[in-house]
Amino acid sequence: MEDPIINNLNNIQRRIKEACARSKRPPEDVRLLLATKTVPAERIKIALQSGCTLIGENKVQEVREKFASLKDIPHQNHFIGHLQSNKIKELLRYDISCIHSLDRLDIAGKLNQRLLQESKTMEVLIQVNTSGEESKFGVFPEDAVKLAQQLSELKALRVRGLMTIGLFSADQEKVRQCFRLLQFVRQEIMNQHITGVEMKELSMGMSGDLETAIEEGATIVRIGTDIFGKRIYPDSYYWSENKV
Repeated sequence: MEDPIINNLNNIQRRIKEACARSKRPPEDVRLLLATKTVPAERIKIALQSGCTLIGENKVQEVREKFASLKDIPHQNHFIGHLQSNKIKELLRYDISCIHSLDRLDIAGKLNQRLLQESKTMEVLIQVNTSGEESKFGVFPEDAVKLAQQLSELKALRVRGLMTIGLFSADQEKVRQCFRLLQFVRQEIMNQHITGVEMKELSMGMSGDLETAIEEGATIVRIGTDIFGKRIYPDSYYWSENKV
């Protein structure tokens, strides 16, 4: 009998294709990132062996715990959680190719310094708080242009786009406004023509709102629950400053 993860992946791929068709976008414009927080390595392997190539973790501890088990299967590792300064050195050991969640210059400076010491570069996305919720990380939309300009001065960082977490709401029109705001911020940054800053990626959309995100221009959707099943903690556990 086929593993439920395979069935779930097929369903997600169908949803992505249908959303792209409605938006008149080619399906290859949207990448599926497996959000693998709390998911054991053996279950992640099933998805990778079925053809998925991109995973993202929220916590450095989980990156470390799963790295050895997954490293022989071709894939890319992104980091999608809040980055703490005391975890930067450790995170760079694990072949992370992009960090989705830069939202503060001080953290960016420490990351840049460490990368320079190791003669490395890193692709990064700027996290923008488009929902206005205090529990969420992210630069305020009105401050995103300034942060992009500041990050452009850090030689080891390669700004490639933006990330946001939509409003946790069943009202898709309210969620849509978050994604539209991210597009607006993207255009504002593009209008500045900042040297070295690209806006090719919009990381937005999760299990409950991926169609809305794709309709509004997402290039990466981060899907966990609808592939691996519900977790013991709500999504807010992983995004709130008030929880560890």
